[in-house]
Amino acid sequence: MSMIIDERLRRKIATQSGLSIIGVLGILIAAKQRNLIESVKPLLDSLIQETGFWIEEKLYKEVLHIVGEAL
Repeated sequence: MSMIIDERLRRKIATQSGLSIIGVLGILIAAKQRNLIESVKPLLDSLIQETGFWIEEKLYKEVLHIVGEAL
């Protein structure tokens, strides 16, 4: 049995409940800034290649810039 998760609905419910929202990219950025991971790019590339994670190229470059790994 598979379950479809409506991400937008869950985000809306969380926001209405007063919870903060952070996605995968935010987690990677925070982990790098807290020195929990050495590099974001290989993890992000792995997500894209192995799981089909989709990210707009502009956002991809922005994330790498934020963590000091600009191309």
